Amino acid sequence: MRLAELGEFGLIDRIADKVAASSSVPLGIGDDAAALLPTPETLTLITSDMLLEGVHFDLSFGDPQSLGRKSLSVNLSDLAAMGAKPRHFLLSIALPRELSLEFMDGFMSGLLEQAERFGVTLVGGDTCASKGGLAISITALGEQRPERVVKRSGAAAGDLIYLTGTVGDAAAGLRELRAGVRGGFLVARQLDPQPRVAAGVALAEAGLASAMIDVSDGVLGDLGHICERSGVGARLDLARLPLSEEYRATSGADPYALALSGGEDYELLFCVPKGRGGEMEALVAGLGLTATRIGEIVEGSGLQLIDADGGAYLPAQRGFDHFG
Repeated sequence: MRLAELGEFGLIDRIADKVAASSSVPLGIGDDAAALLPTPETLTLITSDMLLEGVHFDLSFGDPQSLGRKSLSVNLSDLAAMGAKPRHFLLSIALPRELSLEFMDGFMSGLLEQAERFGVTLVGGDTCASKGGLAISITALGEQRPERVVKRSGAAAGDLIYLTGTVGDAAAGLRELRAGVRGGFLVARQLDPQPRVAAGVALAEAGLASAMIDVSDGVLGDLGHICERSGVGARLDLARLPLSEEYRATSGADPYALALSGGEDYELLFCVPKGRGGEMEALVAGLGLTATRIGEIVEGSGLQLIDADGGAYLPAQRGFDHFG
C-alpha cells in the first residue's frame, strides 16, 4: 500500500496507535495541541533538527528503522549536551506520495524503539506531502534543574577537555557507504549513532562539566563554539585523540583529518575543572563509557593543535558548514 491510498489522517491514526501512554502527557496526539505536565522546579529545554533526503541521508544506504532511530538520536544528543533528561518530542515529516506504507512503518518502528529506550514520548507534529524527497524535522523537549544546565559558555582557562567514545568513525562510515560498503562498525556509527544521554545527565547532575557540546559538526568546529561562547582558547594534543581500530585501519597517511573535521559521531565534548578529572573518569566508566582527555582550555582565543611529534598541525578543514 502507498501512503496516497491510506491518506494523511489514516497515517496519523496509524502512528498514534503505536505511541505508548505517559503520565506526563494528559493530552497527546489527536487534538490541535498536546498538554504536558512538567516536572516541578525544572526548566524545559527545547531543540530542533531537520534531516533532508539528499543532504543528510541517502535512502539507498540503510534501512528505514535505522533512519527512524537516527532521526530522534540527533535531537537527544543535543539535550544530552546540556545535561537535560529527554521527556517529549514532536515529529513533522514531509513524505513523497509514492512512498510505501512498509517504509513508513519501518521508520516509525525505529523511531519509537529509540523513544522507548530513552523514555521520551511522541506528543504530536505534522505531516504533509513532498514533491522533493523525504524531509524529517523533530523537536525534542527535555528537563533539568536550572542550576544543573550545562552551557557552552562555562569553560575557563585551566579546564581539561574530554571526549566520550571515539571520533571520526561516522565520517569514515559515510566514506565507506559512498564506496559501496553496506555493513561493519564504521557504517553503523554513521547510520545508527547512539546519543550519550546518560553521560550528559550524570555530568550535569554531578556538577563536573563546566561546558559541553555534542560532536555533530566535527571536533574542531564544535570545540570552536565552546571557545567562542566562553571567550577562551584551547590547546589539543592530537596524539590523545580517541580513535577506534576500525577508523585507524582506514585513515590513511593523516589519521587526524576526519577525526577533527568529520561530524555525526554524537559523542560529548566537554570541559572539566582541573583536579576533578579522576572523579569524572570514574563516573563515566561506571556508565560503561570512556572519556579521554585531549587537551586544555587556555587564555586568549583560537585553537592550538599539537601533533604526535610536538609540532603544529594545520587542518585542511575545520568542520561541517551547510553554507560553507
